[in-house]
Amino acid sequence: MTFRQLAIVGGVGLLGFGAYRTFGPLLPAAAWIVAGIIVFSIAIVVALGRRDGLPLDVWLKHGFTLSRSPRQLTPGSARATSVAAVAGKTSVPAPLRSPVTAVSPSGVVTSEGKHRVLIACGTTNIHLRTGGEQGALLDGFGRFLNSLTGPAQIVVAAQRHDLTAHAQAMVDHAPRLPHPALTAAAEDYAEFLLDLDEERDPLRRQVLAVITGEQVADTAVRALTGLGVEASALDGPAVSAALANAADPFNPPVPGPRAVPGAPITLRSTT
Repeated sequence: MTFRQLAIVGGVGLLGFGAYRTFGPLLPAAAWIVAGIIVFSIAIVVALGRRDGLPLDVWLKHGFTLSRSPRQLTPGSARATSVAAVAGKTSVPAPLRSPVTAVSPSGVVTSEGKHRVLIACGTTNIHLRTGGEQGALLDGFGRFLNSLTGPAQIVVAAQRHDLTAHAQAMVDHAPRLPHPALTAAAEDYAEFLLDLDEERDPLRRQVLAVITGEQVADTAVRALTGLGVEASALDGPAVSAALANAADPFNPPVPGPRAVPGAPITLRSTT
């Protein structure tokens, strides 16, 4: 057991022993034994258990912190939030303090005084490969990690995928098919997509690699492509869309590109 696990189990044991020494005469011995077994079992589960790749005590701490944190955040100052709360108005979001200070049109993100690049990556299934292929993929991934000159982060997120646009595109294209049977099959498939979107909760997986340094972005893209993974560096609008989706992951993303912060938005009239 690690020191952290021993501290959890030992701390619970000391607290239980102290409680027994202080309040022992108030309860019969059988009650103390049953309570001790239950509490010690919970301590063992918390100390040794894992959830979502984290130790269970860390996972519980994050859950408690999330439950006490505001659900909505928005750019602003804490003073404006407190003034609105004192005025008796409806609850306002807490101030959002993002480490990202600038996004260039080419997709370079300035965060904590350093330049970072976001790379959209695909995935590959290593379990279906032979032993030699698995070793080659692991060696290639190791070379990719060794080529990094600064901190990097790989973010894997699952977001809800809206299938209505695909169904509508299928319906619009169906009349142009060369045979009535193909048209009927396309319309049935569109209905299947709509039923799937209504009855289930379809998800799409997004994998982003955040690389420190502009010069190593091309090297990282070539290294990931050599592993059989589709990889491409995101430009400014794509980075803005990715940050917006991360800030509001429970709503479907707005279609179309997003303006880079600081860029003027113009509207061209078609009339």
